[in-house]
Amino acid sequence: MATGGAPFDALSSLDPETFAGESRAVINFLADYYRDVETYPVQPQAMPGCLRALLPDAPPENGEPMDVILEEVRTHIVPALTHWQSPKFFGYFPMNASTGGFAGEMLSTGLNIVPFMRVASPAATELESAVVDWMGKLAGLPDRFLFSAAGGGVLHGSTCEAVVCTLAAARDRALSRLGHEGILRLVVYASDQSHCTFQKGARIVGITRSNFRVIPTSASSGYGLTSDSVRDAVEADVASGLVPLYLCATVGTTGLGAVDPVRDLGELARRHGMWLHVDAAYAGSVEYITLFDP
Repeated sequence: MATGGAPFDALSSLDPETFAGESRAVINFLADYYRDVETYPVQPQAMPGCLRALLPDAPPENGEPMDVILEEVRTHIVPALTHWQSPKFFGYFPMNASTGGFAGEMLSTGLNIVPFMRVASPAATELESAVVDWMGKLAGLPDRFLFSAAGGGVLHGSTCEAVVCTLAAARDRALSRLGHEGILRLVVYASDQSHCTFQKGARIVGITRSNFRVIPTSASSGYGLTSDSVRDAVEADVASGLVPLYLCATVGTTGLGAVDPVRDLGELARRHGMWLHVDAAYAGSVEYITLFDP
């Protein structure tokens, strides 16, 4: 792949005229891709190392014109992709692009603000709170989960980020009652179909591996959790002096699309004071939002 061209200049990289021209080129490239996406085999026959062999050992000192870059993407990258946007793609979970989503991503990236608190960007902070309230209402959550009722939430960049945030919040709430030494008593529950993110996230926030319960599922329950199996596991832990902390319910598991009985699990979680997390990969992107009950 080519590595020549003019030196990179951080100031000129956002020159308005250059930005407009190169952006149009990228949009036209993607429009052509979407027109032809169904002509590509969904799963490429790419051999391991096929792309690495074309790349230099170190990043190039100089950039290339956009037309050269896009031609290299067309020649070397596109044929080695798994085409998630193809109408023939039926793997994993829905990730379809849309004109609205693409335009929103461009606006977000182009404005490039960091709304970590209101003074950093008032409009973005208020927009986030409004969108989170919309999602809470669409999910049918009680008003106490909404900003308008002193609840609220936050948008995340990924599911992994959201999982760690919720685990940490549940942990801190429990430890405020139990004291720091209580972390060795906290237990997290998920099914054998739940995403491995939850086991990794639990370890990150300090839950011991022996206190992560992987509850078996079966074909008779559509490979979803049952309230009986969770209740049995929780009651056994309580009898042993452990503290149920966090229960993951899934609406469409990654492997099989299994759906857990969220209402029944929610009632069980309420009785035992557990945090209920709903991983909704197949139901939308709710898992990218952490909503807090004050």
